[in-house]
Amino acid sequence: MRDRLALAVATVCGVGYVPLAPGTFGSLAGLVLWAWLPGSLKAQTAVLVVLCAMGTWSAGVAERRFARRDPSYVVVDEVLGMVMTLFLNPVRWPGALLGFLFFRIADVVKPFPANRLERLPGGLGVMADDAMAAVYANLALQFCLWSSSHLWPGQ
Repeated sequence: MRDRLALAVATVCGVGYVPLAPGTFGSLAGLVLWAWLPGSLKAQTAVLVVLCAMGTWSAGVAERRFARRDPSYVVVDEVLGMVMTLFLNPVRWPGALLGFLFFRIADVVKPFPANRLERLPGGLGVMADDAMAAVYANLALQFCLWSSSHLWPGQ
C-alpha cells in the first residue's frame, strides 16, 4: 500500500507513464497546479514544502522499485520545478507559458550545479536538479518581467 502511494505521488497519478516526453507532461501538471493555487505567499510556500518532502520520499521509493536512478516515470520533480519557476512571479498565462519554456530548457540543459545535484543519492538527487533548474528559470522569468517593465513602462 505504501509503495502504491509513493508511485502515485512520484508519477503524479500516472502522468509519468505517458510514453512520449513524460517530463514535459509532468511540467504541464505543475502548470495546472500553479493555476489552482491561491496567490498567497503562505499557500505557495506550503505547497513547495509538501512537494519537496513528498517528492523526495516518493522518488526514492520509485528508484528502488524501478531499479534505476531517476526513472523517467518520476515526474513529481517537474511539478515542483514548475511551481518553483512561477513562485513569487506575478504573471498571467503568457508569463506562465514563458516560465514553462524557461524551465523545460533549464531542465534539459541542466546548467551547473544542476548537473551535479542530480548525483545526490536517492530521491534527493531526483528532486534537487529540477529545483536548481527551476531557480534558473525563475530568475530568467524575473529578468523578463523587470526588463519589460523598464523598456515599456506603463504597459
